[in-house]
Amino acid sequence: MSSALNIGTLALNANLSALQVIGNNIANANTEGYSRQNVSMVTAGYQKLGGLYYGKGVEIESVTRSHDAYLTREAQIATSVSSLDAARLTRLNQLENLFPTGEQGLGSALNGMLNAWSDVASSPTNLAARSAVISKGEEFASRLRDTAGQVDILANSARQQIGDTVKTINRLAQDIAKINQKIVDSQGDKGEPNDLLDQRDLLITQLSQYAQVSTIGADDGSMNVFIAGSQPLVLGRNAGTLSVVPDSTDPSRPTIVFQSASSTMTLPDSAVGGELGGVLQFLNEDIRDARNLMGRMALAANTLVNTQHQLGVDLRGTTGTNFFVPLADTAGLPFETNTGNAAVQAGVSDPTALKPSDYEVRFTASGVDIVRLQDGESASFAGLPVDYDGLNFQISAGAAATGDSFLVKPFSDVARNMQMGVAAADRLAVASPVVVSPSSSNIGGVSVEGLYPVSPSANLSDPVTLTFLSDGSFTATGLGPGNPAPDNPGPPPNYNYTPGKPIEFNGWSLTLRGSPAAGDSFAITPSPSADQRQNAGNATGMLALRDLATFDGETLANGYSALLTDMGTRVQGAKFSADYSSSIAASAESARASVSGVNLDEEAARLLQFQQAYQAAAKYMQIAQGLFDTMLQTVR
Repeated sequence: MSSALNIGTLALNANLSALQVIGNNIANANTEGYSRQNVSMVTAGYQKLGGLYYGKGVEIESVTRSHDAYLTREAQIATSVSSLDAARLTRLNQLENLFPTGEQGLGSALNGMLNAWSDVASSPTNLAARSAVISKGEEFASRLRDTAGQVDILANSARQQIGDTVKTINRLAQDIAKINQKIVDSQGDKGEPNDLLDQRDLLITQLSQYAQVSTIGADDGSMNVFIAGSQPLVLGRNAGTLSVVPDSTDPSRPTIVFQSASSTMTLPDSAVGGELGGVLQFLNEDIRDARNLMGRMALAANTLVNTQHQLGVDLRGTTGTNFFVPLADTAGLPFETNTGNAAVQAGVSDPTALKPSDYEVRFTASGVDIVRLQDGESASFAGLPVDYDGLNFQISAGAAATGDSFLVKPFSDVARNMQMGVAAADRLAVASPVVVSPSSSNIGGVSVEGLYPVSPSANLSDPVTLTFLSDGSFTATGLGPGNPAPDNPGPPPNYNYTPGKPIEFNGWSLTLRGSPAAGDSFAITPSPSADQRQNAGNATGMLALRDLATFDGETLANGYSALLTDMGTRVQGAKFSADYSSSIAASAESARASVSGVNLDEEAARLLQFQQAYQAAAKYMQIAQGLFDTMLQTVR
């Protein structure tokens, strides 16, 4: 009879435990990171009576959580990728807002400055028109400075986010190490510390939002967490530390350094992952490229407009000065490992050949390699100075040693340094230093469309005479060195004529239209000082800059479109990646939750099941007690 009472007692306890677990599941149905728990029951053994075997009841073997390590790991990886894409997209949207289209855009300011020269070309002595050109130039420069300032603010905000994220990662790593310690301390117990295991999984999931991590379980129950592939962020009960330090070559570039008790290592940006990796990519790639595109536009405009302005003559009869304040050559940043004492710098040699990229100059045993970091393309040279991608690279001081390297960022600071160089309207160099005069004996139908200087040739003011032949070609006398050779050997040597096509000699460009007659001639001579006030040749040259192929085939007037196109492509690509990775993360989490999550309908059914079992066990106990009392009364 005592065996019957024991069976009933075990049954009551087992079913009560099951009800407690079910109640705990229901209570934590909406608790983040909670895994559904289950009671595992086993038979309590048997006893042999009269040659027969009788069961001794039921026992609780364990209380386990519903958990799939593979699905949990997959969800954590998907979370990391989704967080990276989402963080980068958020920042890119902020960056895109700094480059508007329409009247508020940099393109409108650039074209406004160039187009303002048309009024001066029509009325060279109009001081109001001249002042408008200066005002438009200042507006362009001011808008570049303001935009660069806003980009700097956004970059500083990203740096602050990186610092805060690293602090959060370090805190989570410490928390995981503490949970590991508690789990290791509980290893002598019969059951598993389910709540501690859930807490640790939740912490690792939260950590995965900020950085890409991998995990490996240890025999003592602890979980080792690795970042950037192989760096032990958490090793048992010990946690490493991340820190943000400036790059040893480029202080404006933050890098992530892993520190443990035995090592220190700089982590590659591409290996960090998570929100931290997304913000790093935005700061070290997206903002860098936006600055380079904006800086290229500013540097090309500064150089081209200054060069053209210096070719003209102002109302005082003096040669034009710089329209913008000239931008200084860019000093190369030496690598920490350099052993030589060279100083490298780069300046503009051809503003129409610039590429929006940073460069690395590497000194080798055979010469110099210059690497365009935008696409990794490299070119080898015997030494410096050398022209490459519209830049002149040279050693400004000292000597380089084999193995030395320099980082050159020719565009990063250009926009914030744009300033006007001309302030007075009468100092605007509108006039051309040369004029064209058709011969009074011309009988053909050729008219002069425009003449303006295009380059600072030493022979710019030399008298030149163009004389047309019967076949429509022309001869040129008075040309200096460096001019194109005649198209036809002659005699006499002559050049082909195409109406409307510019004729360029001695640093000036002349455009004629119409059909010439044999003997027609045009004389290009220095502009008389008395005609300077009505001469607007250099203004025409300024207007011609609008159509000059400057940015990878695009005109100077369309220079802003390259930046807008690049920004739009980045944002659209980031949006697609964010949407896709978010969908994958949601799917992975759904698969994990289907195993570990609490289903209230299922729990309600199990609640009824174990409630009935508990009631049946209680009834059994009642009957056994009644039989036991009857037996005692009979014996008494």
